[in-house]
Amino acid sequence: MIDTVEALTVRLHDTLVALLTDGPGGAGAGGLHEVVARASALGPDGAWLVAAGHAGLGGLACVRGLPDQAVHHLDAAVTAGYSDCVALHTPPWRALHADPRFRVAYGRMRVTQADFDELLWLHREMNLMASEARTASVDNVGRLDFGVSLLPRVPLPTREPQTAGVLATRVELAAVQTALQQAALKAEFQRSSGNVALDLVDGTWDHDRARRDAWDADDLDARRQRAAEARAFTARPGAGTTLLPCPPPGSITYPA
Repeated sequence: MIDTVEALTVRLHDTLVALLTDGPGGAGAGGLHEVVARASALGPDGAWLVAAGHAGLGGLACVRGLPDQAVHHLDAAVTAGYSDCVALHTPPWRALHADPRFRVAYGRMRVTQADFDELLWLHREMNLMASEARTASVDNVGRLDFGVSLLPRVPLPTREPQTAGVLATRVELAAVQTALQQAALKAEFQRSSGNVALDLVDGTWDHDRARRDAWDADDLDARRQRAAEARAFTARPGAGTTLLPCPPPGSITYPA
């Protein structure tokens, strides 16, 4: 089978979902190594996937307390065009900000103002979706209906970025959306199945209450989806498209 950018993008997405679901101790690192190796054979078209794979491996190394490996993969990611300086301000990476090797690799990154705006939005959206998932899990406690609610997905940007880090982070957001939705669906199916089982066990189930719960849930789901769509990224008029050095390490506040 001949590899394509599209196929490896799916592979990267699925690997990131596995890492988010199973944690850094799972087999996800092998998937990232595979993406790097296969994307390298695609030449320039696969460069952003190489960057994404190395950035992911660097992040895993940070979490595992392996600074030498983290810097090695960061340097390789930057060489492949990585530009997500926002991601490098998460707590695991911040621990390396004083490392001269980190600062050299970081200093080689370039980003445009337009891409930087989107990177901030992408990371903010990851946190927002995680917060929404927690809220939804609380809201669904005690529902008596048999329906299953989906978490809303904000549309991914479609603008043409100037740097590879944006493409990598878009896949990361998509993976966060998928992982959170899968976890929510699992919980929802358990709740719904439990309600069905109880309804079958005794005939005293409150069907009127269940019907109201279903209507309320449908209304809430629709409002959440509209709110997500309203958060879609909009490029700031006049945002520059000239490649510039990234803001210095420590100068970016990670979006809450």
